[in-house]
Amino acid sequence: MTGRERPAAIRTIPAGVPFADALAAGLLDQAGDDLALARTVVLLPTRRACRALSDAFLRLSEGRPLLLPRMWPLGDVEEDRLLAAGGLGGAGDELPPAISPLRRLLLLTRLVLAAGSRFGSGRPPSHDQAARLAAALGELLDSVQTERLTFDGLVDLGGDFAEHWQVTLDFLRIVTESWPAVLKDEGSIDPAERRNRLIARQCAAWRDSPPDHPVVAAGSTGSVPATAELLDVVARLPQGCVVLPGLDRSERAEAEGGLPETHPQAGMRRLLAALEVAPADVADWSPETVRRARLPVTAQARAHLIGEALRPAETTGAWRATGLNVKGAMEGVARIDCPSPREEAAVIALAMREALENPEQTCALVTPDRSLARRVAAELKRFGIEADDSAGRPLSDTPPGVFLRLAAHAAAERFAPVPLLALLKHPLASGGDAPGTFRSRVRAMECAILRGPRPGPGLEGLRVALDTARAPAFLRPWLEEIVAAAAPLEAAMAQPVARLPDLLRAHVAFTERLAVDDTGSGPARLWAGEAGEAANGFVADLLDSADGLPPLAGRHYPALLQALLQDATVRPHHERHPRLFIWGALEARLQRADVMILGGLNEATWPPEVEADPWMSRQMRARFGLPPVERRVGLSAHDFVQAFCARRVLLTRSTRVEGTPTVPSRWLLRLEALLQAQGQGFDTADAGRMLRWQAALDEPGAFAPVPPPEPRPPVAVRPRRMSVTGIERWMRDPYAVFARDILRLKPLDPVDRQPEAADYGSLIHRALDRFVRQHPEALPADADTRLLAIGREAFEPMQGMPGVMAFWWPRFERIARWFVAQERLRRTAIAAIAAEVEGSLELPAAAGPFRLTAKADRVDTLRNGGISIVDYKTGQPPSQRDVAAGFSPQLPLEALIAKKGGFVDVPMAEVEALAFWRLGGGDPPGEDCPVKPPRGSADPAYIERLVTEAQAGLAALVAAFDDPATPYLCQPRPDKAPRYGDYDHLARVPEWSAAAGDGE
Repeated sequence: MTGRERPAAIRTIPAGVPFADALAAGLLDQAGDDLALARTVVLLPTRRACRALSDAFLRLSEGRPLLLPRMWPLGDVEEDRLLAAGGLGGAGDELPPAISPLRRLLLLTRLVLAAGSRFGSGRPPSHDQAARLAAALGELLDSVQTERLTFDGLVDLGGDFAEHWQVTLDFLRIVTESWPAVLKDEGSIDPAERRNRLIARQCAAWRDSPPDHPVVAAGSTGSVPATAELLDVVARLPQGCVVLPGLDRSERAEAEGGLPETHPQAGMRRLLAALEVAPADVADWSPETVRRARLPVTAQARAHLIGEALRPAETTGAWRATGLNVKGAMEGVARIDCPSPREEAAVIALAMREALENPEQTCALVTPDRSLARRVAAELKRFGIEADDSAGRPLSDTPPGVFLRLAAHAAAERFAPVPLLALLKHPLASGGDAPGTFRSRVRAMECAILRGPRPGPGLEGLRVALDTARAPAFLRPWLEEIVAAAAPLEAAMAQPVARLPDLLRAHVAFTERLAVDDTGSGPARLWAGEAGEAANGFVADLLDSADGLPPLAGRHYPALLQALLQDATVRPHHERHPRLFIWGALEARLQRADVMILGGLNEATWPPEVEADPWMSRQMRARFGLPPVERRVGLSAHDFVQAFCARRVLLTRSTRVEGTPTVPSRWLLRLEALLQAQGQGFDTADAGRMLRWQAALDEPGAFAPVPPPEPRPPVAVRPRRMSVTGIERWMRDPYAVFARDILRLKPLDPVDRQPEAADYGSLIHRALDRFVRQHPEALPADADTRLLAIGREAFEPMQGMPGVMAFWWPRFERIARWFVAQERLRRTAIAAIAAEVEGSLELPAAAGPFRLTAKADRVDTLRNGGISIVDYKTGQPPSQRDVAAGFSPQLPLEALIAKKGGFVDVPMAEVEALAFWRLGGGDPPGEDCPVKPPRGSADPAYIERLVTEAQAGLAALVAAFDDPATPYLCQPRPDKAPRYGDYDHLARVPEWSAAAGDGE
């Protein structure tokens, strides 16, 4: 018999039986000896499945030497393996090589850029946007070629579909017309097309000349048409056999028309139909081996339970009539719902660590959620465990990948403070020094020029800022070395158009130079280890392929680099921990651990969200011949079923992700509904214990409550001089005075500080002061115009900040008009004006003289001989109540100095008026807020009384702190404490204030 005349040999390894171990045992039993086993060819879905089968043989042989069968990964078919197996048998002409993924992405990006504005928003895409569109096009190419379709049918698809399809069709000419010509010039073909051709050749060779050795295809469900054809050929070979994972052969009622695409058995039923085999006719693979491996009750009962739970929706009415061994099926299954992914990762890590308490036990996390997998790997490091993550890590998140991205971003931002510090504080940055020395110099530069307002743009801006700052002498030559290394990259990035190879070479040269330390070369550090090797390979591939991309603006380079990096992955060369694993759903299909943790069981995670095709609607996909998008859910469901049938299973999910409530996976909901129908439920006994353990991991041990600080420094070091604003700080928060004036601790400016309210106030004060000094007597007729001119000069430093000017300048214009109008009303009563005038007053005290200082915004000498003091406030002025109570003593104390003749060039006189001018620039733009007695009171001596009380209060305050027993308390009156204190963190306010609140 030849071809389809020979009946198909189909076997299955039931769910619940370790697939790789059962397959290896059956192959050994059938071969009989090592030589016969070595002649066997085994086709497996992935390279990892090949390694899993090798490990299974190692376990079965108990370490003795064994000749293994030849194993081929169907997901990565190689021509030399087919030739070695005699499959192509000197077939003659060789197939063109597959184009490399990065080269294909860049060439498709070039075609997208060439398409210009013929699609989308009508604007040409940037290079990074084109790269993302090219990646989507590559996925479309792969899916079409995987299904053995051609793009010839696209033209006929338009028909009755929406008008936007014509736009899409115009864009898809890239793959229908341009791409084949590009591939021809490259002498390559797409990877999926090459795989199809290799498998087609193998099928033809085996049909014409069946091999004289066993061929076993195991673990594949035939979701790829080319693979399904190969399985058909293998199943009909004289010594061929196809082994399916977890085929459900029961005769459960199915929905009319067959199983839905989301059902776990849909793919295998589709394959069996193509092979013309009924599910009931499929026998066990090596029955004796399966019988030995199968768990006596649990595996059969659990497979039956999950099969019932995932029935088609139309047939779930049979649940109540179904006799299920629920107790036996759910033995060893537990469920934990965690508050968030952070807790879920910690609970999983604890469960994996607990599994290691049994020295013979293995444990695996199975999840398609890569974020959860990385979290768990990080949590395991808490216990000193490096777990093997089969999916690896994104290259962009590894130290070399981050370093490359930071360097590109810093250059694109013209070495602005934040991106520059992010780059220089990376562990790989050393700049030729020992890492510790380099960090200390970075911190010195940060304090000297990067904290506070931003320096000028570019490397030259850093030079200028360093020249004008008071900085250590060693910083200049050190910075010059960094500038010299970065200059070529800065110059390349500043170009309006640059070639990608030139940008990449300048970028790599800079990062290699910056990575040099005092013991070795930069390349040795940058490209070291698994991540470094992967980064080096990525850069080399990009350099080889970069000529396929047209020049780009330098500022777009970082985004393009990120778009190209996003699919690069770093996988460990060797497995980390021998008994702990992190697998994706596909890797877990053929592997089994003693404890299987199924994590991330939320809808849109596992199963994945069914996303709309960006190119075609569902009807168009069906007409074109592409499979429905729901098929992914069915494949994912099958992988879930395989993992769920392990001996011990822990199901975990997060009830919230980023604060948003989540929906449990449909499989959990189905299981929950079935168990409730049977009067049962999930075992959640361990949930509380594991969550308590997780909380205890980060919970501090027993500790004494933190008391508020009560420093009592010697009187000799206590301040003997203070400004009027310092007096207010002394009253409201003495600890801030202790930290500032005794410990000499000054708060640092933020890095790259943006203009804030204090800067706005300084600009307003500066402009008004200059105006008053220029016009101390009568105002000119064009006073408004002159004040605005002075304001423009004061606002000159802000001209490079359009957003700030757009908000602040209109406010100043309104303030200027109000101020001039106010001045015209006041000038008739004023004899002289002193602006920004300094004054002081010495007071006797027990520990020695105490000097009070002030710098008044404005002291006006009135024509009647009295004095009026005005303080400009661009924010909210103090309340009358705080002024009267002495908690805002600025103006009364300035009045005290004026009364005693302490202001320069201001004659001694009685103070008749105190006022705050609120200059907000809104509506109204300004407001005169005089200090006056409470409403309903008419006290002509109110100002004099305030001054007397302020003097007495100051004397009492000085006397109190001249006592060595008086502590500098933090916020002695919380209701009068500043809303924000620069030293609150030093005083540990949240700790002791929270403890006080708990005590209440």
